[in-house]
Amino acid sequence: MISLALLVYWVFEIYIWILIASAILSWLVAFDVVNRRNPFVAKAGLFLHQVTDPVLRPIRRVVPLIGGVDFAPLIVILLLWFIRNLLFEYFFY
Repeated sequence: MISLALLVYWVFEIYIWILIASAILSWLVAFDVVNRRNPFVAKAGLFLHQVTDPVLRPIRRVVPLIGGVDFAPLIVILLLWFIRNLLFEYFFY
């Protein structure tokens, strides 16, 4: 059972880093630091969008943009940390 908890922990951890990478890439594209027509940037952006959008879309419907800033990735990261901490508190204490 501990192995399953560790697997869930690492899946959450990887997904949190994917959310962070998606947010950073969106900022870099918005501030015109990277060019979206670059094949690597386009493929990375498509991958990150396809992986994160199904989770972020329901939250974006509920939480509007505040000052042009999307807080959905932050909310998902906080939820994943909360669930991860509950899981480990249950299994290891």
